[in-house]
Amino acid sequence: MKIIEGNLSLKGDEKIAIINARFNHIITDRLVEGAKDAFLRHGGKEENLSLILVPGAFEIPFALKQACESKKFDGICCVGAVIRGSTPHFDYVAAETTKGIASVGLGANVPVSFGVLTTDTLEQAIERAGSKAGNKGFEAMLTVVEMLNLIQKIKA
Repeated sequence: MKIIEGNLSLKGDEKIAIINARFNHIITDRLVEGAKDAFLRHGGKEENLSLILVPGAFEIPFALKQACESKKFDGICCVGAVIRGSTPHFDYVAAETTKGIASVGLGANVPVSFGVLTTDTLEQAIERAGSKAGNKGFEAMLTVVEMLNLIQKIKA
């Protein structure tokens, strides 16, 4: 059996976008830094990295759709943070953001990763944005890198 699997290396000419929700920027700025770090550590060049800023997580799917349709990017990493409050708003934003990214991602012809935190507390978000639970922005970019590599191998 032939196994086709991606690895974590870039050629250096891949153009990647990070779509970042500014809301909860104390968290999302750290996710962006993690994603950028992963991109550079695995062979990407900073001049090939674009940051698209949107107001909040709910707006990520629309920006993602526009970025995919532009055909300017080889892969897109989505990051944001939705933190539960005292109203049901969290449930709606988290669900619709997730559905929207998944829907656009399935129709895209480029790898799309999901690095949007959905946490019950600010402390949980901090843990996932670079402290004891790692940096989910870094992990989301690794997904883009691996999937780009995998697609190249599938098409070869």
